[in-house]
Amino acid sequence: MSAAGKHLARLIEQGEHDQQDFKFAINDSKKIARSIAAFANTRGGRLLIGVKDNGNIAGVRSDEEFYMIEAAANLYCQPTVPFEWKEWQVNGKSVLEIIIAPGNERPYQAPNKDGKPWAYVRVRDQNLPANPVLIKAWRQIKHSRGALFNMSGPEKILIDYLNEHANISKSRFIRIAAIKPHQADKILVNLLTANLIRTHISEKEVTYSMIREDEAVDALRFFE
Repeated sequence: MSAAGKHLARLIEQGEHDQQDFKFAINDSKKIARSIAAFANTRGGRLLIGVKDNGNIAGVRSDEEFYMIEAAANLYCQPTVPFEWKEWQVNGKSVLEIIIAPGNERPYQAPNKDGKPWAYVRVRDQNLPANPVLIKAWRQIKHSRGALFNMSGPEKILIDYLNEHANISKSRFIRIAAIKPHQADKILVNLLTANLIRTHISEKEVTYSMIREDEAVDALRFFE
């Protein structure tokens, strides 16, 4: 097996995960922009273009697919997302490896299904919409506004709850602390930027949990 073949085989063997996505073909720049933005917003990752979901190499069909990647990263991602790329030849078939580094200008947005710009995150093998609290936390960090808060009142209620329970939703926090939604947002944003809590995002809900002292987790890049 060639060096290119061995390289791709190693990657494909990993399957799709939070830092890798297979794409049989690119036919929608706006849709692929969501994958690019999600990688930039989280821990970075790679797209393998010309690889089916089952890992079989189909090959890139035309040069047009690379230009659609360029359009996705430069026209449909806000701000633009830089990327590196490599082309691999295996058994007469071409595979594009698109490499996206973790971005420093979060939130990176891409058009949602309605065409509205929105930020996405990579969770396991999915691109999921970021929740408003996370977006506010990114913006607070981006504009170098530190988190100042007292660990009393609602904050203490939240921390005490999380010391006894695995996670909490924003709505439950509002109920047990008897506070308004905007107050809950501010507290959650401050605790996220202080790396004291982390976000768990799924298709069904968003919850928060404590970051243990022995966990090496960046609360604003890892969402499982």
